[in-house]
Amino acid sequence: MDGRDTHTGIPLEETTPGSAARPDHRLKATGTGAVAVLLWASLALLTTLTGHIPPFQLTAMAFTVGGLLGLPRALRGGRALARELPGGAWALGIGGLFGYHFFYFLALRNAPAVDAGLLAYLWPLLIVVFSALLPGERLRWWHTAGAVLGLGGTFLLVTGGQGVQLRGAYLLGYAAAVVCALVWAAYSVANRRYPQVPTDMVAYFCLATAALAAVCHLLFETTVRPDPGQWLAVLALGIGPVGGAFYVWDHGTKHGDIRLLGTFSYFAPLLSTALLVAAGRADATWPVVAAGVLIAGGALLTSADVLRAARRRD
Repeated sequence: MDGRDTHTGIPLEETTPGSAARPDHRLKATGTGAVAVLLWASLALLTTLTGHIPPFQLTAMAFTVGGLLGLPRALRGGRALARELPGGAWALGIGGLFGYHFFYFLALRNAPAVDAGLLAYLWPLLIVVFSALLPGERLRWWHTAGAVLGLGGTFLLVTGGQGVQLRGAYLLGYAAAVVCALVWAAYSVANRRYPQVPTDMVAYFCLATAALAAVCHLLFETTVRPDPGQWLAVLALGIGPVGGAFYVWDHGTKHGDIRLLGTFSYFAPLLSTALLVAAGRADATWPVVAAGVLIAGGALLTSADVLRAARRRD
C-alpha cells in the first residue's frame, strides 16, 4: 500500500477512517478539536483590538494569515494533492468557512448584534442534532439535553439576562443568522464524509475564503489602513481563532466525537466573556456565573457515556 485512498488517490493522513473508531484515538481527536473552542474564545478580545477595520477586510486579512500558516505543509504534498481533492470537499471547505462569515456579517448588518449573535450560536445545538445523521452515531437524550443546557447558558450570556425581543423589521438579519448557524453545523458534520482529505488542505480553503472576502470588501466597504497594533491583532487572529482554529477543528470533526465537540463549543462565548472581563473590557455579572453553571452542566451531561467508558477501562 502506498498510503493513498483507493477511490480518490489522495494521500491518507496518519489517521484513517477505521482508526477513528478506536476509543483512544477518538478521544485524542476530540481533544484536538476542542483546542479550536479555546482559540475561538479569544476572538472577541482580539477583534476589539483591531479597531474599526471593516468586517470583510478583517476576514480577508486574517484568513490570509491562517492560510499561509498551513501552506508549507500543503505545498509539501505537491500540486497533485489539490488537483485530486474531490469537488465536494472543495465546495464544503470553502462554502463552510466563507459561507459562515458572509451570513454572520450580513446578520450583524441587518439585526441587533445581541439578537443576531444568539441566533447564530444555534450551531452547537444543530451539530449535536445533525450528528444523528452520521453512520455509526447514535443521538441519546442526554446529548440533546446537554446541548440545550449549553444553549440556555449562551442565551443568558449573550442577553445579560434581559431577554430578547425579535422584531419584524430585522427579519433579513434574523434569517441570515439562522443560515449562518446552519452553514457551520452542516460543514462540521458533513466534514466527516471526507476523513481521507488531509487537514493540510485547510490552508487552501482559508486562502480561497480570504480571496472571496477581499472581493466582498472591495464591493461593500472602504479600506482602512491598520496601524502597527492592529496588524499585530490581525496576525494573532490568523494564527488563532480565524485561522489556526480551523485546522484543529477539521481534525476533530473528522475523527473525534462530533456530539461532544458541539456541546463543548458552548464554552467559547463563556471563555470569551471571561477574557474580556480579565482585560477590563466587560463586567462580571450574575448571568456570567449562571451561564457557566449551565454550560458546564451541559458538557458533563453530554459526555456521560465517554466518562462511563473511561471508568470501565480503568
